[in-house]
Amino acid sequence: MVRAVVFDVGNVLYDWDIKALYAPLIPDPDRLDWFCRTVVTTDWHFAHDLGVDFASNAEALIARFPDEADLIRAFGPRFNDSITGPIPGMLELVQALAARGVPIFGITNFSHEFWLPFRATAPIFDLFQDIIVSGAERLVKPDPAIYHLALRRFGLAAGEAIFIDDRKDNVLAAAANGFVAHQFRDAPTLTAELQALGLLPQ
Repeated sequence: MVRAVVFDVGNVLYDWDIKALYAPLIPDPDRLDWFCRTVVTTDWHFAHDLGVDFASNAEALIARFPDEADLIRAFGPRFNDSITGPIPGMLELVQALAARGVPIFGITNFSHEFWLPFRATAPIFDLFQDIIVSGAERLVKPDPAIYHLALRRFGLAAGEAIFIDDRKDNVLAAAANGFVAHQFRDAPTLTAELQALGLLPQ
């Protein structure tokens, strides 16, 4: 029986968009599109989620795009600008679960360096019993190992938690590795799912 909820963070609890960081720095929309498509990309950033430190990852990229050095170096200290605010209704949903005594956890693909400065801005995570951060563990979703680690560390048996993520590959991997899984669309759809599981009142 499902008794706990495990959340992804980016694009489930909080909006995340690299363009939001760079829009104030690159006023030309065509150049902004090029820069985020070609230079500072989500694929490049994924190395941080794997545990690669920002300084070395930035310098490797600067070696390829030396004219963009200042903008590349801005990514680290301005990372929180890429997180544009909570997804509508989601922080209220977390609070409702906590008020009912439902254990709440997280599994997030997130840089270990960027996590703590962001965490300091988001008191909602005080309601979480534990959060697995990929960069600290050097494991990323959808690697099965991160789900196995989560079950062990959270003290959960297979089938005792629902995992919520916006990415289909992460959801499928969770479902194959001990979780009931929900691909996130919006707060009302998730609320209905949690009500059906008896975790929230109808």
